[in-house]
Amino acid sequence: MLLDQKNVLITGVLTDQSIAFHVARLAQEQGANVVLTSFGRAMSLTKRSAARLPRDVSIVELDVTSQEDLDSLSERVRVHVPHLDGVLHSIGFAPESALGGNFLKTPWEDVATAMQISTFSFKSLAVACQPLLRPGSSIVGLDFDATVAWPTYDWMGVAKAALESTSRYLARDLGPQGIRVNLVAAGPIQTMAAKSIPGFDDFETIWAERAPLGWDVTDPTAAARACVVLLSDWLPATSGEMIHVDGGMHSQGA
Repeated sequence: MLLDQKNVLITGVLTDQSIAFHVARLAQEQGANVVLTSFGRAMSLTKRSAARLPRDVSIVELDVTSQEDLDSLSERVRVHVPHLDGVLHSIGFAPESALGGNFLKTPWEDVATAMQISTFSFKSLAVACQPLLRPGSSIVGLDFDATVAWPTYDWMGVAKAALESTSRYLARDLGPQGIRVNLVAAGPIQTMAAKSIPGFDDFETIWAERAPLGWDVTDPTAAARACVVLLSDWLPATSGEMIHVDGGMHSQGA
């Protein structure tokens, strides 16, 4: 029961294939009280997936591009739980023009959208939840290792690189309050978001050939378990870190 009686806010639950869904499932199995966020047309998907969790959950409206939503988030979450011990950031989006080998032609407006939703939202979510966090709380973000350039990933790769930097600065600024900030860099998973990336099949091929432990693109459980450990008290002195859960792929050269 790694998360016994802990309160955890989880973003990004769309389908039961998503890493966020499995974090929510495992968190409940480990004793956590889970609150989800969603908004707009995605809300119906979130509600449908939430019904497949072991226990009922509350769902709070949150559009990370809406300052009104962010400003009122802590008050609306407090209706369901008195404080937060953990937060999972599982939010990312890039317009079609920012992916698929169009790197040199992507207009700034689309780059800005990718950066706001995929990167700046990590800081926005942390600040919005700050009134509910306390010493020992943990913020975890989902990443795709951006230390190298990937085929077709383009400006989402740049956004992920900025996410990694953002996590280090958040670890610096929230650390004095006893709040940890870390990332889990997962290998490719066949989620709804991944399927929208042109050339995603290339990632599957690369991982199949080069991951020493092998990699199952249909199983988000390993990444979800890493998130649960980071949300728990078992890594109390770990912050500003990026944990790879990718079958060891990141450690290999050509």
